[in-house]
Amino acid sequence: MRHAADSAVVVAGWHRMSYFATDDDGYQSVELEKHIRMLHKAVGNAIVDDKHVVFGTGSLRLVNALVHALSSPDTPSRTATTPVSVIATAPYYPAYRTQTMMFNGREYKWAGTTAKRRSNDTTSFVEFVTSPNNPDFLLRKPVLHGGSVIADHAFYWPHFTPIPAPADEDVMLFSASKLSGHAGSRFGWALIRDAAVAAKVKAYLEESSLGDSRDTQLRMLRVIKVILANIHGDDDIFAFANGVMTARWRRLDAVLARGRGVVSVEKIPPQYCTYFKRVREPAPAFAWVKCEKHHDCYEALLKAGIITQPGVESEDSSRYTRVSLVKTQDDFDVLLERLTDLVVVTTDEKQYSYYA
Repeated sequence: MRHAADSAVVVAGWHRMSYFATDDDGYQSVELEKHIRMLHKAVGNAIVDDKHVVFGTGSLRLVNALVHALSSPDTPSRTATTPVSVIATAPYYPAYRTQTMMFNGREYKWAGTTAKRRSNDTTSFVEFVTSPNNPDFLLRKPVLHGGSVIADHAFYWPHFTPIPAPADEDVMLFSASKLSGHAGSRFGWALIRDAAVAAKVKAYLEESSLGDSRDTQLRMLRVIKVILANIHGDDDIFAFANGVMTARWRRLDAVLARGRGVVSVEKIPPQYCTYFKRVREPAPAFAWVKCEKHHDCYEALLKAGIITQPGVESEDSSRYTRVSLVKTQDDFDVLLERLTDLVVVTTDEKQYSYYA
């Protein structure tokens, strides 16, 4: 809001009408790709020099495009003619399952969690590794070895988590919605080391949508330019957003502490952050809440007027549910009010609400 003019985009009605963004009939803005590379280098959260950048309609659009590319019969990691198993470690982002199952076929299929994969299973596999993880926000690494890995780093930005080192996996996902909050612009990107895999992903996206909206690309270019112009300055978006999230976590922790264990959140240990050059605690976008007194945490919070994402959707216990902390300030204030009513004494100092 303080940079409303600098970050604004005005497009004439006749401008950017073509499908193509480049003279050679490409769908991706060269300038936007250049600035995405500059952003990662400035933040230090990903190695980009040896990667190809592929745009998607949010990182969600890239999920199935990547599974398709890594499961193609001529992909180097393919060792069998049976469908590739797509797996993740619970709790995981439910869209990995729902998208894969929607397109289950000859090339790949959803095969459940890494814990369910047998040691003697020789089928090829693609493992989703989310770090920080959605929903519990732990920094994760692959559990299995010998397959392809899609590293989802949508939340690997310094306002949410310490950046101990730049990520350098073969396939990495990022999203504008977690970078700057521009969820409605629907823009994400993949960093892919192998040129053949990147070409397959691009081909999938071009066949299905002829690339991403040029209007979105223009807007995100402008936003990233403003972010870069203020990095480590007085209006550093990462310092600002980290301050907001840290303050929210302090208030949330205070409410939970007053509830005396009715509802709990696992603490994530602090780490050294190369961006802020100090040891700091994470300030996650979500609270992975555990209800100690109720077997269905989602229903317990829903009765209190709090909408969450059930833990069972991530193949975890029903005692867990994901609470979003990245709503508007008004929404967050209401969340704390209702959570306080749920867990804290309201009338008698010795009477506690054990709905959770």
